Amino acid sequence: MQASFSEFEYAAKKKMTRRDRFLGEIEAVTPWSALTAEIQAFYPKGEGRGRPPIGLERMLRMYIAQQCFGLSDEGIEDAIYDSQAIRRFVGIDLSHESAPDATTVLKFRRLLETNQLTERIFAAINLLLATKGLILKEGTVVDATIIAAPSSTKNRDGERDPEMHQAKKGNQWHFGMKAHIGVDADTGITHTLVTTPANTADVTQAHALLHGQEVDAFADAGYRGVEKRAENRNSKVDWHVALRPGKRRALPDTPLGRLAEKVEQFKASVRAKVEHPFHIVKNVFGLKKVRYRGLGKNTAQLFTLFGMANLLIAKRRLFALHAQGAS
Repeated sequence: MQASFSEFEYAAKKKMTRRDRFLGEIEAVTPWSALTAEIQAFYPKGEGRGRPPIGLERMLRMYIAQQCFGLSDEGIEDAIYDSQAIRRFVGIDLSHESAPDATTVLKFRRLLETNQLTERIFAAINLLLATKGLILKEGTVVDATIIAAPSSTKNRDGERDPEMHQAKKGNQWHFGMKAHIGVDADTGITHTLVTTPANTADVTQAHALLHGQEVDAFADAGYRGVEKRAENRNSKVDWHVALRPGKRRALPDTPLGRLAEKVEQFKASVRAKVEHPFHIVKNVFGLKKVRYRGLGKNTAQLFTLFGMANLLIAKRRLFALHAQGAS
């Protein structure tokens, strides 16, 4: 296919933008064939009359770009027309075809949500990382974060989202949902995701964040007493839960107290890995507030985002393994 003038101009530019680098990393680390295989059985085949469906990988690329840049259905359609970098990533040449419209993106997103395909995408990514030795499964770090939801009642129903709730954190009230994750203690890769309303206590979901093969589990002070709960009494996992800040400050300046402080510092160094996926989802992908109404749609989005976050966390090791294979 002959290249257009805009493509020649884009190829000749001297500076690679942050968007170019970001999309290049996503392109390189994403197992496209494995992800399309998870969706293939549910995607329209285009049999009979009517317009044939758009290629599956193209729609998946458009969906991934939408989620990674935090765009609406209309926003990703406009971005394809505005950005040569996104057009190249998706694989669209505007001199020969138009971009899929917002309705097509909406239908594809609903296909993924209805059939729990984003959870399968998340599992396929983790299976790839596990086969490459990037999920060791000897320890897990658990934590949760609140994702805000609009608290306004100025909508069609005249009420806030009934599946979201408010919770107090410190001296502030937050309205929204919680994303609870279990992260590999060695690599920082998220292996388990559970979502709840924001008023759900973190400790009640701890058992659901374990994959069952770990020996040790690490958590912050919000999980105190987790090993005494009924669902964890028969578990062989050794829980390492941080002291509450007040008790830690009160540790005596004695050999035993200094040893306890070093233990707390070690726990904190391990727990720090759980902040990496939260940072990518909230700051790199821009999910500061929920985009959709209801837990179901937002959970489907989070499976995609944490799956892509896992690829970005593992990118250096994936690139190193690829270089070793090439040599």
